[in-house]
Amino acid sequence: MALQRFLPISSALRLLPTWMCLSCLLCAQQFEVAQHRLKNGMTILVQEDRSIPNIALYIFYKVGSRNERPGTTGISHYFEHMMFNGSKKFGPGQFDRVMEDAGGSNNAYTTRDLTVYQDWFPNSALELILQLEADRIENLRLDPLLVDSERAVVANERRLAVENSNWGLLDEQLWATAFTAHPYQWPVLGWMSDIESWTIPQLQAHFRMGYSPSNAVLVAVGSVSAQEFIGLARKHLEPIPSHDPPPKVVTREPDQLGERRVTIRKPAQLPLLMAAFRVPASDHPDFYPLRILQVILAEGRSSRLHARLVEKDRLAVSIEADLPFAFDPTLMTFTVQLRAGAEARQVENALYEELHRIGAEAVDETEISKAKNTLLADFYRQMKTIDGKADGIGIYHIYLGDYRKLFSFAEDVSRVTSSQLQQAAGRYFRENLRTVASLIPSQRPLEPKEETQQ
Repeated sequence: MALQRFLPISSALRLLPTWMCLSCLLCAQQFEVAQHRLKNGMTILVQEDRSIPNIALYIFYKVGSRNERPGTTGISHYFEHMMFNGSKKFGPGQFDRVMEDAGGSNNAYTTRDLTVYQDWFPNSALELILQLEADRIENLRLDPLLVDSERAVVANERRLAVENSNWGLLDEQLWATAFTAHPYQWPVLGWMSDIESWTIPQLQAHFRMGYSPSNAVLVAVGSVSAQEFIGLARKHLEPIPSHDPPPKVVTREPDQLGERRVTIRKPAQLPLLMAAFRVPASDHPDFYPLRILQVILAEGRSSRLHARLVEKDRLAVSIEADLPFAFDPTLMTFTVQLRAGAEARQVENALYEELHRIGAEAVDETEISKAKNTLLADFYRQMKTIDGKADGIGIYHIYLGDYRKLFSFAEDVSRVTSSQLQQAAGRYFRENLRTVASLIPSQRPLEPKEETQQ
C-alpha cells in the first residue's frame, strides 16, 4: 500500500556528471496535459503519448482510512476489493475477465488518504474500459453473500500483513501511538473487530460518500487524444450522479509534548526498531528538504545511516526511511533491522547522533548534489513511462494542488540549500516529536495472567 516507490538509478544516469545535465533532461520532457471537469464534478486529466499503443488509466478517489471512524476502520480498503465483485452489467469476476480478454490488466491500492484504481490496456479497448468503470461506480452490487465472502478475504489479508508480519504489526502500533486524535492513528487495513462488524447500511453510506464522481480525479496517459477521451468520458461517466463528498477532516493532532514509546514482544528472529518524527503535510515548503534528507540519511549503501549502522558499527542488517505523501501532518519513519546480539539502545543512540549531526553541521555540497541527482534521476525514470506519468500527474494534482508542480520539480529540488536542510533537521528530528516502536524477540507469545480471586 505504499503510494510511491522510486526505481534505482540506471548505469547510464550514474555517468551523467552534473545536476544541470539531469535538470535539462527533465525540462525536455515537459508535456501537455488537457484538463476538463465533467458536469458531475469529476476531474479529467489526459496526456497524449503515442510511444506505445497502450493507455494507463488511474482513478483517484479522495477517500481512505483518514475518512473513517471507530467502528468502520478498514472500510475504504474493503472497497478496493468489492469494486471487482460485480455490478449491474458485469457480474462477479467479470470485470477482470472482460478486461483481460481485451488485452488489459488492473490493480488497486488504498492509503490513509486515497483509494486508487489502475487499468492498463490497448487503445482499442478504451470505450470498453470506460463502460466497466462507469458501471461499477454507479451500480456496484453489495450482495450479502459477496460482502461476507470478501470480508473473510480482507480479514485474512490482515492476518498475513499485520498479525503474522513483524514489520506490519510494529508499524501499526507505531502509528496508533504517534497519533492520539487524528484519524491517521488507525490502520488502513482496519481493526479486526471492525472488519467483522461492518453492516450493509454502513457499506452503502461509505460507498455513496467516497465514490461520488465529484470526489474523483481520473488520469489517462497514452495513445489517445484529449478530444477522444473527454468525448467518451462525457458519454459514459458524466451521466453518473454525484453525492455529498466526505465530511472535511477538521481534527488536528495536538502538539506532542514528549517522546512516546511502544514495545512488542513476540517470537521473531531479530529485533526491529522504528523511530518516527512528526513532519508536515506534502504541500508544506519543507517537503523537498525532507525528501533530500531522506536520501542523504537512508537511501543507498553510501547513505549516512547505512554507513554508520550497517557498515561501521555493524549494529544493523538494514536501514530504511519512509516519507509518505499526505494531506495532513504525518510521520517520517526510520526502520532498522538489528543484527543478532545488537542492543536496541545502542542502535537508537547511533541513529539519534546522526540525526543530530545533520542538523548541527553544514552538509557538504557534494553530498547534497548527489542526493539531488538521485531524486531527479528516479523522478525522470518514472516520467519515461505512461504508467509513471499517470501516477505522477494524479499524485501531484491531488497532494500539491496542481499537476504542473511536476514541471517545477527540478527547480524546486535544486533550490534547496544546506542551510534549509539543517533547519529542517533541527525542526523535526527532535525528541518531543519522536515516537519509538520496538519489537523484542521472545521464545513464545506472552500469555495474559489469570486474575486471582481475593
